[in-house]
Amino acid sequence: MNGEPVRIAQVIGKLSAGGVESVVYNYYRHMDHTKFQFDFFIDADSTCPPRQELIDMGARYFVVPPYQKLPQHIRALIRLFRENRYKIVHAHMNTLAVFSLFAAWVAGVPVRICHSHSTAGRGEGGKNALKYLLRPFAKLFATNLCACAEYAGRWLFGRQAMEQGDVTVFQNAIELNRFGFDPVVRAEVRRELELEGSFVVGHVGRFCFQKNHGFLIEIFAAIRKCRPDAILLLVGDGGLLDSVKERVLQLELKNAVRFLGVREDVGRLYQAMDVFVLPSRYEGLPVVGVEAQAAGLPCLVSDRVTQEAQLTGNFKFMPLAAGAEHWAKEIVSAGGERRRDASGELREAGFDIVQRASSLQEYYKSAVQQLLP
Repeated sequence: MNGEPVRIAQVIGKLSAGGVESVVYNYYRHMDHTKFQFDFFIDADSTCPPRQELIDMGARYFVVPPYQKLPQHIRALIRLFRENRYKIVHAHMNTLAVFSLFAAWVAGVPVRICHSHSTAGRGEGGKNALKYLLRPFAKLFATNLCACAEYAGRWLFGRQAMEQGDVTVFQNAIELNRFGFDPVVRAEVRRELELEGSFVVGHVGRFCFQKNHGFLIEIFAAIRKCRPDAILLLVGDGGLLDSVKERVLQLELKNAVRFLGVREDVGRLYQAMDVFVLPSRYEGLPVVGVEAQAAGLPCLVSDRVTQEAQLTGNFKFMPLAAGAEHWAKEIVSAGGERRRDASGELREAGFDIVQRASSLQEYYKSAVQQLLP
């Protein structure tokens, strides 16, 4: 561990302002960069650019053909893994990690980490078929297994692997100081966004099938019937954005729904909300749920979210089958709860990025030391 920092290949896939890249970026920001540096491998069809902030810290980005062009994708990875002589490749693409880890195996990379960040849900026929087809092979070329939560680990690697301790869990930790509840910031943001006197419902997530925005809009339409002062803040971008906007127009909610796009100040936006809603069809352990709880927000999430996501008493699971009217009633009721700083509870639960980044650093250090003669 002397001299130059160890460079670790982090295979992200598509940069899309999603939770996985957010988690990996959070960990990188809090690593000792004199000991470890990250090289991010991203697909050429990514919708978000590399982060200059991370490049300034010493990170590098390598753009490769997307996995849909599989032969070119694998060849590019093999070449780059060989050229850079990586000791560790850390793949974050769930079942698709089999391809990058195969490339790492061919390139002779000794430590090959498969990291589970999610699961599967109903309704994504072709995508789910591919997930279930590849799942038995996910750890075939891996030397190490990681997951964001036990639920995600069991889904990808199996119950036995979890029970035997073969999977290391690294929580989707966050910088707690950025998200703790602050009434002064709340007042500032609500003034900036002209939300004073409004009942603010918030959601952060990519516009994709998994996040279930269509149902969220139906819920919000029901909320407006009893709370005409309600405003919905939607933070994020994605392929289904236009269809969601169209549904908002059909329900005559244009003046009540704010599409804020991809934001760098999500921590401030949580302060302006009164309730956070996540009606996902499936999840691993959503980092936005961790952030919202740190901000002291009442959170209503679908019963498809892992139970491990509940870190405070302000977190309630709702059945997707309950219907929009029932969700709306519970959300309006939860909005009257008093906000408080919950960062201490999250720190005790292991979601402080400073502590968890240190653990990941030790994990890498141990893996490298095992390679020494």
